Amino acid sequence: MQFGIFTVGDVTTDPTNGRTPTENERIKAMMQIALKAEEVGLDVFATGEHHNHPFVPSSPTTMLGWIAARTEKIILSTATTLITTNDPVKIAEDYAMLQHLADGRVDLLMGRGNTGPVYPWFGQDIRTGIPLAIENYGLLRRLWREDVVDWEGKFRTPLQGFTSTPRPLDGVPPFVWHGSIRSPEIAEQAAYYGDGFLHNGIFWPFDHSKRMIEFYRKRWAHYGHGAEDQAIVGVGGQIFMRKNSQDAVNEFRPYFDNAPVYGHGPTLEDFSRETPLTVGSPEQITERLLSYRTHFGDFQRMMLLVDHAGLPLKTVLEQLDMLGEDVLPVLRKEFAIGRPAHIPDAPTHASLVAAAATENVLEEVQS
Repeated sequence: MQFGIFTVGDVTTDPTNGRTPTENERIKAMMQIALKAEEVGLDVFATGEHHNHPFVPSSPTTMLGWIAARTEKIILSTATTLITTNDPVKIAEDYAMLQHLADGRVDLLMGRGNTGPVYPWFGQDIRTGIPLAIENYGLLRRLWREDVVDWEGKFRTPLQGFTSTPRPLDGVPPFVWHGSIRSPEIAEQAAYYGDGFLHNGIFWPFDHSKRMIEFYRKRWAHYGHGAEDQAIVGVGGQIFMRKNSQDAVNEFRPYFDNAPVYGHGPTLEDFSRETPLTVGSPEQITERLLSYRTHFGDFQRMMLLVDHAGLPLKTVLEQLDMLGEDVLPVLRKEFAIGRPAHIPDAPTHASLVAAAATENVLEEVQS
């Protein structure tokens, strides 16, 4: 079971003092948060990819390369790599390069992006988002797995005798998760290839996330990758905690009430009841996160949002200290209890290399 945090990189005014960080301050804060994530024992740090204000992380591989040079253990991932508006050739090469620099500590979450204006900025049409995602990802997989690719599709120029460089580290591509909130076609795509499916339903009721994950599990089994409960599932959540639960509510309320993404709508209490947002003491946070297994069954990765809505860096680092000291040890222990032996762990570079070696041996024996 992997536990991590993700950032969307929003530049938001702190409603308690009216101060808005500069882009430089926000970017540097995200780097400090990533280093803190490894320090407190988390398994994964992920960044979103955005090309529109008020978000700043437009170049995930640049950011993750910086973090890779300063960390040793934590897996570096994305909270969306835009498979629609990025050229799959560039994704193949950028993330293979990052994989080498990070000694394999890299995976990706593919997504289509939810901001329509971005599509034409990169020469694409949002109305073709689903077929574009399917075609681009099909090409990306081939670029990572075939040394020489001849390819022709609908949305980009053909390739003839093309080799992306560098080749994936140890001949094993980064593991891919697919993220989609509403589109069963993307869950189907993840199931078809035997990839992971991460449902980051932080604004959605648990029942909706459960239906999407159950659909992915059924299709995973349909394509012969294993039993439904062996599918590779990730879930998202967002938390804010203080030692005293009322202190947590009082401190977080102005950030919630004024946040561009959910402020001026449902109350904090209503939003917390209906969605994965949890505000309270470490004990309350732990209990809520453990309940995810009731909703989704055994899963492989939990990703939490902790640095949004204008929260200052000092507060975010305090949240990570509490997460590492008070919550994470209990989560690791309790999620391990009763976990069936046939449920796989989340793939890592090491496990994928080992699996590839086993497959090669079997092929030699059979030949």
